[in-house]
Amino acid sequence: MIAPRVRLAALVLALALAGTGAATSQEHAGHQMGVDSTGVGWRMPPQPRPSPMMLPGLMGTFPDLTAFLPGADLDPTTLPDAVFREIVEMSDGDTLRLEAGFVRRTIGNRTFTMYGFNGQYPGPMIRVPQRSEIVVLFTNHIDLPTAVHWHGLRLDNQYDGVPGVTQDPVEPGESFLYRVRFPDAGLYWYHPHHREDIQQDLGLYGNMLVDSPDPDYLGPVNAEDFLMLDDLLIDDAGLFPYGREGAVQTLMGRFGNQLLVNGEPRWEVTLPRGEVRRLYLTNVANSRTFNLVLKGAELKLVGADVSKFERERVVENVVLAPAQRYIVDVRFGTPGTYALTNSIQAIDHFRGEFYSSVDTLGLVTVLETPGAIDYSAEFATLRENTDVIEDIDRFRSEFGRPVDRELELTVRAGALPSSMVAVMALDTLYFPPVEWNDAMPMMNYLATSKNLTWILRDTQTGLENRDIEWKFTEGDVVKLRIHNQRRSFHPMQHPMHFHGQRFLVIEMDGIPVDNLAWKDTAVIPVGSTFDLLMEASNPGRWMAHCHIAEHLEAGMSMVFTVDPANGEP
Repeated sequence: MIAPRVRLAALVLALALAGTGAATSQEHAGHQMGVDSTGVGWRMPPQPRPSPMMLPGLMGTFPDLTAFLPGADLDPTTLPDAVFREIVEMSDGDTLRLEAGFVRRTIGNRTFTMYGFNGQYPGPMIRVPQRSEIVVLFTNHIDLPTAVHWHGLRLDNQYDGVPGVTQDPVEPGESFLYRVRFPDAGLYWYHPHHREDIQQDLGLYGNMLVDSPDPDYLGPVNAEDFLMLDDLLIDDAGLFPYGREGAVQTLMGRFGNQLLVNGEPRWEVTLPRGEVRRLYLTNVANSRTFNLVLKGAELKLVGADVSKFERERVVENVVLAPAQRYIVDVRFGTPGTYALTNSIQAIDHFRGEFYSSVDTLGLVTVLETPGAIDYSAEFATLRENTDVIEDIDRFRSEFGRPVDRELELTVRAGALPSSMVAVMALDTLYFPPVEWNDAMPMMNYLATSKNLTWILRDTQTGLENRDIEWKFTEGDVVKLRIHNQRRSFHPMQHPMHFHGQRFLVIEMDGIPVDNLAWKDTAVIPVGSTFDLLMEASNPGRWMAHCHIAEHLEAGMSMVFTVDPANGEP
């Protein structure tokens, strides 16, 4: 069904494009093929659906950056084949050698030059006991400076892995020693924090699971599955290029057209009837938000980024924005085949219509034979987690007090092609709360970190992005209000991540949240206002940013400081 407002937008868009002439030679300046020394050049981006109209003012226009593909000068046959990740169980005081390097990846029937940690996809899955500390000796063997960020951990600030904030970039051939501590049980992940739009997209990511010493921390299950959700943008020529001097596709972020689970096009498992599986879900995509459905199976939501929920509950789907994690228990009670799908309501801006899009991410085959141990009764019990409730009880008196800090999320357009600006002005006749797909690949790919700036604005001071520097003291409880500006050049949802701390989403659009979990990343839909309560428990100078990789590269980050309670540096 076509919404009237969307139909109107499409009509006005068609009229505008009909009157848009070819870009002037001045507009083309800086938008040439951008061929680098390895012969990589720009080409038209893949289109998810054939466009019903041409874009006369945009055809033949290219990003104002040099096209770049890592390892384009390497012979892929000389590279090691990446192998599926291993689970590395570590104890307090252990050392892990972690290396970023080139690998050869075969996805489907195509081979690509990509990156990998320790030659694996994803990187090694690090499993450690809560309150342990390990040493990670990291070495950079790729062709870009990098660093490793230990996402969601309340670790020591100097090891947070943010170039320009907590450390210098690790140059090619150099090493850095991280001391990583794990104070909180839960599911975490690690990835680069330097040009992550390239490095993370090409395979530099891995999970961490921190086990509680309480054997009953989570309910019993028959088996565990760790699923890292991703996508990759490819066309007939191979991997679609990135920008050398900065990010491209900064308007909506880089949406891939090949969906991946643990680096593969499909996850498959066979299991006995009645088995309960625990799915540890992590979204590592640059921009895509997933809506996961396992039709026919029973799903129970157990945990989020940094903790369990106060109460387990039955769900029909799970939505994960970039960087978010969820723990979900699933019972397969009936023999047959179950499809894990990404089921979304996509939008086509040029046709002015919504359409259903269902992509199969995995297949679960359930046999007639029952499992050896039946956990059906335990699965049917929706546990109330008194440990989480009592922990949060210490902060409930702060929920209703005035807001301490406010952020507004918006965007500022720079020297974009004039025809693109005209089209985008009309596009704001309709905008979804969440962009599930890249509905305008041509315009998205012309937006770069040079001509578009995504903005965090402190509404109390007017300061933006890196000019903001909030200061707190260890032990402070900070109430934050974040509003995603509805009227802007192109509003979009933003998964906001705060480093080194944990927070609660206590209110969404004026409605109190009735089932809380500790988080480090919260997605703010277009037009929404969220209230967060952050426990400033971890001293240091930390980053907060949107976790859409291209939005981060286009400026959407700030710094906040938590001073030690004793006043020592």
